[in-house]
Formats: sequence, C-alpha cells, structure tokens
Amino acid sequence: MQIIDGHHHLWAPQTPELDVGYVWLKEIGAPRPFGDPTPIQRDYLLEELRGESGAEELVGSVHLQADPRIPDPVAETSFVQAQSDAAEFPIMLVGYADLAGPDCAEVLERHAAHRSFRGIRQILSHLPEAPEKSFVTRNLIEDLAWRANFARLGDLGLSFDLMLYPEQMPAAADFLADHPEVPVVLEHLGSPHDRSPEGMDRWRKGMAALAALPHLQVKLSGYAMYFGSDLGAEAREVTRKILALFGTERAIYGSNFPVDLLHLTYAEILSFLRAEVPEAAHAAVFHDNARRFYRF
Repeated sequence: MQIIDGHHHLWAPQTPELDVGYVWLKEIGAPRPFGDPTPIQRDYLLEELRGESGAEELVGSVHLQADPRIPDPVAETSFVQAQSDAAEFPIMLVGYADLAGPDCAEVLERHAAHRSFRGIRQILSHLPEAPEKSFVTRNLIEDLAWRANFARLGDLGLSFDLMLYPEQMPAAADFLADHPEVPVVLEHLGSPHDRSPEGMDRWRKGMAALAALPHLQVKLSGYAMYFGSDLGAEAREVTRKILALFGTERAIYGSNFPVDLLHLTYAEILSFLRAEVPEAAHAAVFHDNARRFYRF
C-alpha cells in the first residue's frame, strides 16, 4: 500500500548550516504541552523519517511548521523544500505566519514562492485556566486582524491546518462556516486533552459542529500527545467517533513524527490505524485524501 504521511516535522537544531533559528528545540528539557521533549530535541531529517520501521511504503509526505518563534518562518519552508528537492521525494509544505501580525501579507507572499507550499498552520490551542496546556497566550480566533488575514488565505488558494482545544470548537465552527473558500483540516484528533465524562462530551459536541462543515477534513494524528503509549480502548473510541462524524473520505493519516516518537513507534501507529480504518478505505485515508487536500 502506498502511503502519504499527512503530518510530520523535520528539523536540524544541532547542525549550524541547517539551523533556521529554532527556539524551543534548543530549550533542552523545558516542558511542552505534550510532555518532556528532551529525546527529540535533536536533528530529525528526511532520511530518518523514511528509515523508520513501518515507513517503507511512504511515497510522499506533508511537513508542518514546527516552531513559531523562528525569526523568519519562511526559512523553515526553504529548508524543507531543499530537503525534498535533494531527495527527489515529494513533500508538501505547511508553513507558519502570524495571521494577526502586520507583516502577514509579505510572509505569505514569500512562502508562496516555493513550489510545494500549500498552506498555513498557526496553532490556536489556548486554555486561559490551564496555561501549562496552552500553545499560545491568547485566543487568536477572537482577534479581528487574525480573522481578516485568515480570509486572505482563500484568495491565495491556501489551506489552513487547525489545531485547537474542544473548548474553542463552537466559536471556531461559527467562524469557519463563513469561510468555505478556505480548505481546513483539523489536526490531532481534535485534541481530546480532557477525558473526563464532561470533557469527552464537550469534545464530541465540538467535533460534531466542525464535522458539519463540508470543507473541513480531520487528521488521525497526534495519538501520543493525548494517549501516550496506550493505544487501547480510549484511543479506539476516539478514532471510531471521528470516522463516524467525518467519514473515511475526510480523514487523513499523519504520524506526527518525531513528536509521537516520544511514546510510539511508526509501525505501532500504522498497525493501530490499519486495524481501525475499514480495509476498503485504506487507500483513501492513508494516501488519496492527503493527495487531494494538499494538491500533490
């Protein structure tokens, strides 16, 4: 089976000639919302990704921006484009731009000069009562400048990778309903960080609101961020609910490597998902949907 990995990262904080100005990757051991990052605060390049046990069937991939504090986010796009070109391996690129920033238009223009550039990710995950879980310091979706620049993505033919918490989903669904011209893919299972009965009820309602928007896709990715190494009953329940809400025609496989490498191997993630996704839909979820959404 041919596979397109719909969500991964490459980085090189240890190699000066490849270092694009990473910040958190050099803050060794500093806690992240997904745990202690120390084992992955090192170079992780395309050769290692393709060499992971289980990744032998990769025929393409999608690279997601990894650090919003890189001084020039376009440098990351240029770095990965060069990695893709040198290996003659197709990688579609999702870069970073601060959609609330005054230089947003200029950053988008420079990103778009790269032939494999497809879209933007700006993580929105924010919980005012839990700063240790928050990736950003404020709820960006409420910012009027952010909203205006989001609307520009449609004019430029760019997609948006959406990462946020269930608490933010109702407001996000209301906003995204007004922008069907911007293709959106929800990352990492919808971030089910609170698996209490109340938390999962909030997740289900938020996921249903987003799934009701036909221009939204979802990524089966980020399992280690929310389940660690336990791909048991809770992970299966979340996966099955996502497939029931979005359908296999709107679900995209992503390894989230090397972040998920903190708890899971590449082969373990693939084995779990091959069992959970109906066999008749394997080509769609593991290849075709990513190929279509990211315009390979």
